[in-house]
Amino acid sequence: MAAGSAVGYVVWEKLHTNFAVERANFDGLDIGSLHSIREIPGFLAFTAVFLVAVFREQRLAVFFLALIGLGTALTGFFPTYIGIAITMSIMSVGFHYYETYAQSLQLQWFPKDRAPVLLGWVVTVYSLATIVAIGGSWLLFQFFSFDYWLVFLVGGGVCVAAAVVGWGFGNLPDSGAKQRTGIVLRGRYWLYYALTFFAGARRQIFVVFAPFLLVDRFGLNIKDMLLLILLNEVLNMVLAPLVGRFIKRFGEGRTLIIEYIGLVPIFIFYGIVTTPWVALLLFILDHLFFKL
Repeated sequence: MAAGSAVGYVVWEKLHTNFAVERANFDGLDIGSLHSIREIPGFLAFTAVFLVAVFREQRLAVFFLALIGLGTALTGFFPTYIGIAITMSIMSVGFHYYETYAQSLQLQWFPKDRAPVLLGWVVTVYSLATIVAIGGSWLLFQFFSFDYWLVFLVGGGVCVAAAVVGWGFGNLPDSGAKQRTGIVLRGRYWLYYALTFFAGARRQIFVVFAPFLLVDRFGLNIKDMLLLILLNEVLNMVLAPLVGRFIKRFGEGRTLIIEYIGLVPIFIFYGIVTTPWVALLLFILDHLFFKL
Protein backbone atom coordinates (compact mmCIF):
# COMPACT_ATOMS: atom_id res chain seq x y z
CA MET A 1 0.00 0.00 0.00
CA ALA A 2 2.91 2.36 0.70
CA ALA A 3 4.29 1.71 -2.77
CA GLY A 4 0.88 2.12 -4.39
CA SER A 5 0.22 5.42 -2.65
CA ALA A 6 3.65 6.68 -3.71
CA VAL A 7 3.04 5.85 -7.37
CA GLY A 8 -0.46 7.33 -7.42
CA TYR A 9 0.47 10.57 -5.69
CA VAL A 10 3.88 11.10 -7.29
CA VAL A 11 2.58 10.65 -10.84
CA TRP A 12 -0.07 13.28 -10.17
CA GLU A 13 2.27 15.68 -8.36
CA LYS A 14 5.12 15.55 -10.88
CA LEU A 15 3.00 15.70 -14.04
CA HIS A 16 0.20 18.09 -13.18
CA THR A 17 2.11 21.38 -13.60
CA ASN A 18 3.22 20.62 -17.15
CA PHE A 19 -0.21 19.18 -17.92
CA ALA A 20 -2.01 22.26 -16.57
CA VAL A 21 0.22 24.72 -18.46
CA GLU A 22 0.50 22.81 -21.75
CA ARG A 23 -3.03 21.43 -22.06
CA ALA A 24 -5.21 23.77 -19.99
CA ASN A 25 -3.22 27.01 -20.46
CA PHE A 26 -2.94 27.72 -16.74
CA ASP A 27 -1.37 30.97 -15.54
CA GLY A 28 0.00 31.80 -12.09
CA LEU A 29 -3.40 32.73 -10.70
CA ASP A 30 -4.92 29.48 -11.95
CA ILE A 31 -2.20 27.29 -10.47
CA GLY A 32 -2.26 29.15 -7.15
CA SER A 33 -6.03 29.00 -6.75
CA LEU A 34 -6.03 25.33 -7.78
CA HIS A 35 -3.66 24.41 -4.99
CA SER A 36 -5.64 26.48 -2.52
CA ILE A 37 -8.53 24.16 -3.32
CA ARG A 38 -6.22 21.16 -2.96
CA GLU A 39 -5.40 22.07 0.62
CA ILE A 40 -9.03 22.23 1.79
CA PRO A 41 -9.18 18.42 2.36
CA GLY A 42 -5.89 18.71 4.25
CA PHE A 43 -7.39 21.35 6.51
CA LEU A 44 -10.40 19.11 7.13
CA ALA A 45 -8.36 15.94 7.70
CA PHE A 46 -8.94 16.26 11.46
CA THR A 47 -12.41 14.82 10.79
CA ALA A 48 -10.69 11.47 10.17
CA VAL A 49 -10.92 10.77 13.90
CA PHE A 50 -14.71 10.84 13.74
CA LEU A 51 -14.92 8.27 10.93
CA VAL A 52 -12.96 5.78 13.05
CA ALA A 53 -15.88 5.69 15.46
CA VAL A 54 -18.05 4.24 12.68
CA PHE A 55 -15.73 2.33 10.32
CA ARG A 56 -12.68 0.13 10.76
CA GLU A 57 -9.48 2.07 10.29
CA GLN A 58 -7.96 -0.47 7.94
CA ARG A 59 -10.94 -0.29 5.59
CA LEU A 60 -10.85 3.50 5.66
CA ALA A 61 -7.17 3.49 4.69
CA VAL A 62 -7.84 1.18 1.75
CA PHE A 63 -10.84 3.22 0.59
CA PHE A 64 -8.95 6.51 0.60
CA LEU A 65 -5.97 4.87 -1.10
CA ALA A 66 -8.31 3.95 -3.93
CA LEU A 67 -9.46 7.58 -4.09
CA ILE A 68 -5.86 8.69 -4.67
CA GLY A 69 -5.64 6.35 -7.63
CA LEU A 70 -9.05 7.35 -8.98
CA GLY A 71 -8.25 11.06 -8.88
CA THR A 72 -4.90 10.52 -10.58
CA ALA A 73 -6.30 8.19 -13.24
CA LEU A 74 -9.05 10.65 -14.25
CA THR A 75 -6.87 13.77 -14.38
CA GLY A 76 -5.71 13.42 -17.98
CA PHE A 77 -9.25 13.16 -19.32
CA PHE A 78 -10.28 16.64 -18.18
CA PRO A 79 -7.82 19.32 -19.40
CA THR A 80 -9.85 22.27 -18.08
CA TYR A 81 -9.70 24.27 -14.87
CA ILE A 82 -12.94 22.77 -13.54
CA GLY A 83 -11.95 19.26 -14.60
CA ILE A 84 -8.51 19.44 -13.01
CA ALA A 85 -9.97 21.01 -9.86
CA ILE A 86 -12.49 18.17 -9.45
CA THR A 87 -10.06 15.32 -10.12
CA MET A 88 -7.46 16.99 -7.93
CA SER A 89 -9.99 17.29 -5.10
CA ILE A 90 -10.73 13.56 -5.33
CA MET A 91 -7.02 12.80 -5.19
CA SER A 92 -6.45 15.27 -2.34
CA VAL A 93 -9.22 13.84 -0.17
CA GLY A 94 -7.78 10.38 -0.69
CA PHE A 95 -4.21 11.47 0.01
CA HIS A 96 -4.80 13.44 3.20
CA TYR A 97 -7.11 10.89 4.79
CA TYR A 98 -5.05 7.89 3.69
CA GLU A 99 -1.87 9.38 5.16
CA THR A 100 -3.67 10.01 8.45
CA TYR A 101 -4.90 6.43 8.75
CA ALA A 102 -1.70 4.85 7.41
CA GLN A 103 0.46 6.57 10.02
CA SER A 104 -1.96 5.57 12.77
CA LEU A 105 -2.03 1.94 11.66
CA GLN A 106 1.76 1.76 11.47
CA LEU A 107 2.12 2.95 15.06
CA GLN A 108 -0.56 0.49 16.19
CA TRP A 109 0.64 -2.61 14.42
CA PHE A 110 4.41 -2.36 14.54
CA PRO A 111 5.86 -3.83 17.77
CA LYS A 112 7.52 -1.13 19.84
CA ASP A 113 10.88 -2.89 19.86
CA ARG A 114 10.91 -3.14 16.05
CA ALA A 115 8.96 -0.02 15.12
CA PRO A 116 11.97 2.14 14.12
CA VAL A 117 13.28 -0.54 11.76
CA LEU A 118 9.88 -1.29 10.25
CA LEU A 119 9.04 2.40 9.83
CA GLY A 120 12.40 2.80 8.12
CA TRP A 121 11.47 0.04 5.69
CA VAL A 122 8.18 1.77 4.93
CA VAL A 123 10.08 4.96 4.09
CA THR A 124 12.51 2.97 1.95
CA VAL A 125 9.71 1.31 0.00
CA TYR A 126 7.99 4.67 -0.50
CA SER A 127 11.22 6.27 -1.72
CA LEU A 128 11.97 3.44 -4.14
CA ALA A 129 8.41 3.55 -5.48
CA THR A 130 8.78 7.31 -5.95
CA ILE A 131 11.93 6.87 -8.02
CA VAL A 132 10.33 4.07 -10.05
CA ALA A 133 7.24 6.23 -10.69
CA ILE A 134 9.31 9.21 -11.85
CA GLY A 135 11.69 7.11 -13.94
CA GLY A 136 8.85 5.04 -15.36
CA SER A 137 6.92 8.15 -16.36
CA TRP A 138 9.99 9.51 -18.13
CA LEU A 139 10.43 6.22 -20.01
CA LEU A 140 6.79 6.26 -21.11
CA PHE A 141 7.13 9.80 -22.46
CA GLN A 142 10.60 9.37 -23.94
CA PHE A 143 10.47 5.97 -25.63
CA PHE A 144 6.77 5.16 -25.99
CA SER A 145 5.43 8.66 -26.70
CA PHE A 146 2.60 8.22 -24.21
CA ASP A 147 0.18 11.11 -23.83
CA TYR A 148 -0.53 12.64 -20.43
CA TRP A 149 -3.88 10.90 -20.02
CA LEU A 150 -2.30 7.48 -20.45
CA VAL A 151 0.51 8.10 -17.94
CA PHE A 152 -2.00 9.44 -15.42
CA LEU A 153 -4.14 6.36 -16.06
CA VAL A 154 -1.23 3.97 -15.51
CA GLY A 155 -0.13 5.69 -12.30
CA GLY A 156 -3.65 5.82 -10.93
CA GLY A 157 -4.28 2.23 -11.95
CA VAL A 158 -1.26 1.02 -9.98
CA CYS A 159 -2.57 2.85 -6.91
CA VAL A 160 -6.06 1.38 -7.26
CA ALA A 161 -4.54 -2.08 -7.71
CA ALA A 162 -2.65 -1.63 -4.43
CA ALA A 163 -5.94 -0.71 -2.75
CA VAL A 164 -7.59 -3.86 -4.13
CA VAL A 165 -4.73 -5.95 -2.73
CA GLY A 166 -5.08 -4.22 0.63
CA TRP A 167 -8.82 -4.85 0.66
CA GLY A 168 -8.21 -8.51 -0.15
CA PHE A 169 -6.30 -9.04 3.07
CA GLY A 170 -9.55 -8.53 4.96
CA ASN A 171 -9.83 -7.10 8.45
CA LEU A 172 -6.77 -7.71 10.58
CA PRO A 173 -7.48 -8.43 14.26
CA ASP A 174 -7.66 -5.49 16.63
CA SER A 175 -4.31 -4.36 17.95
CA GLY A 176 -5.70 -3.88 21.43
CA ALA A 177 -4.46 -0.31 21.55
CA LYS A 178 -6.88 2.10 23.14
CA GLN A 179 -7.58 5.00 20.78
CA ARG A 180 -9.04 8.42 21.30
CA THR A 181 -11.64 9.58 18.83
CA GLY A 182 -11.24 13.25 19.61
CA ILE A 183 -8.90 16.12 18.80
CA VAL A 184 -5.95 16.68 21.11
CA LEU A 185 -4.18 20.07 21.29
CA ARG A 186 -1.49 20.95 23.80
CA GLY A 187 -0.32 24.50 24.51
CA ARG A 188 3.22 23.33 25.22
CA TYR A 189 3.53 22.17 21.62
CA TRP A 190 2.95 25.67 20.21
CA LEU A 191 6.41 25.78 18.63
CA TYR A 192 5.78 22.53 16.78
CA TYR A 193 2.44 23.85 15.52
CA ALA A 194 4.08 27.11 14.38
CA LEU A 195 6.89 25.29 12.55
CA THR A 196 4.36 23.02 10.88
CA PHE A 197 2.40 26.08 9.74
CA PHE A 198 5.47 27.72 8.20
CA ALA A 199 6.63 24.43 6.69
CA GLY A 200 3.27 24.14 4.95
CA ALA A 201 3.60 27.64 3.52
CA ARG A 202 7.14 26.91 2.38
CA ARG A 203 6.03 23.62 0.82
CA GLN A 204 3.65 25.48 -1.48
CA ILE A 205 6.53 27.55 -2.84
CA PHE A 206 8.51 24.43 -3.67
CA VAL A 207 5.69 22.16 -4.83
CA VAL A 208 3.54 24.75 -6.62
CA PHE A 209 5.32 27.87 -7.77
CA ALA A 210 8.89 26.65 -8.36
CA PRO A 211 7.82 24.01 -10.94
CA PHE A 212 5.42 26.54 -12.49
CA LEU A 213 8.32 28.99 -12.84
CA LEU A 214 10.40 26.41 -14.70
CA VAL A 215 7.55 25.33 -16.96
CA ASP A 216 5.88 28.66 -17.69
CA ARG A 217 8.80 31.09 -17.78
CA PHE A 218 11.58 28.82 -19.05
CA GLY A 219 9.55 26.31 -21.07
CA LEU A 220 10.82 23.14 -19.40
CA ASN A 221 9.07 20.20 -21.05
CA ILE A 222 7.75 17.19 -19.17
CA LYS A 223 10.69 14.91 -20.02
CA ASP A 224 13.29 17.42 -18.82
CA MET A 225 11.20 18.18 -15.75
CA LEU A 226 11.04 14.51 -14.81
CA LEU A 227 14.80 14.14 -15.25
CA LEU A 228 15.36 17.13 -12.98
CA ILE A 229 13.05 15.69 -10.32
CA LEU A 230 14.74 12.29 -10.64
CA LEU A 231 18.13 13.97 -10.11
CA ASN A 232 16.76 15.61 -6.98
CA GLU A 233 15.56 12.29 -5.59
CA VAL A 234 18.91 10.59 -6.24
CA LEU A 235 20.80 13.48 -4.61
CA ASN A 236 18.50 13.21 -1.62
CA MET A 237 19.26 9.50 -1.23
CA VAL A 238 23.00 10.13 -1.46
CA LEU A 239 23.04 13.09 0.93
CA ALA A 240 20.46 11.80 3.44
CA PRO A 241 23.07 9.99 5.62
CA LEU A 242 25.21 13.15 5.70
CA VAL A 243 22.20 15.20 6.76
CA GLY A 244 21.48 12.67 9.49
CA ARG A 245 25.03 12.93 10.85
CA PHE A 246 24.81 16.73 10.69
CA ILE A 247 21.61 16.72 12.73
CA LYS A 248 23.14 14.30 15.23
CA ARG A 249 26.16 16.56 15.71
CA PHE A 250 24.59 20.02 15.71
CA GLY A 251 21.03 19.25 16.77
CA GLU A 252 17.62 19.77 15.20
CA GLY A 253 17.33 23.41 16.27
CA ARG A 254 20.48 24.56 14.48
CA THR A 255 19.57 22.50 11.44
CA LEU A 256 16.19 24.22 11.20
CA ILE A 257 17.84 27.63 11.57
CA ILE A 258 20.24 26.84 8.71
CA GLU A 259 17.37 25.55 6.59
CA TYR A 260 15.17 28.62 6.96
CA ILE A 261 18.03 31.11 6.60
CA GLY A 262 19.19 29.30 3.46
CA LEU A 263 15.72 29.50 1.96
CA VAL A 264 15.59 33.30 2.12
CA PRO A 265 18.05 33.97 -0.75
CA ILE A 266 16.63 31.05 -2.74
CA PHE A 267 13.11 32.48 -2.64
CA ILE A 268 14.37 35.99 -3.42
CA PHE A 269 16.23 34.76 -6.49
CA TYR A 270 13.14 32.80 -7.58
CA GLY A 271 11.45 36.16 -8.01
CA ILE A 272 14.19 37.81 -10.09
CA VAL A 273 15.91 34.96 -11.94
CA THR A 274 16.09 35.33 -15.73
CA THR A 275 18.59 32.59 -16.61
CA PRO A 276 17.37 28.99 -17.01
CA TRP A 277 20.42 27.27 -15.52
CA VAL A 278 20.25 29.51 -12.44
CA ALA A 279 16.58 28.60 -12.01
CA LEU A 280 17.46 24.90 -12.25
CA LEU A 281 20.19 25.32 -9.64
CA LEU A 282 17.77 27.13 -7.31
CA PHE A 283 15.26 24.30 -7.72
CA ILE A 284 17.89 21.70 -6.79
CA LEU A 285 19.06 23.69 -3.76
CA ASP A 286 15.46 24.26 -2.71
CA HIS A 287 14.83 20.52 -2.85
CA LEU A 288 17.89 19.76 -0.73
CA PHE A 289 16.78 22.25 1.93
CA PHE A 290 13.24 20.87 1.65
CA LYS A 291 14.48 17.45 2.74
CA LEU A 292 16.29 18.70 5.87
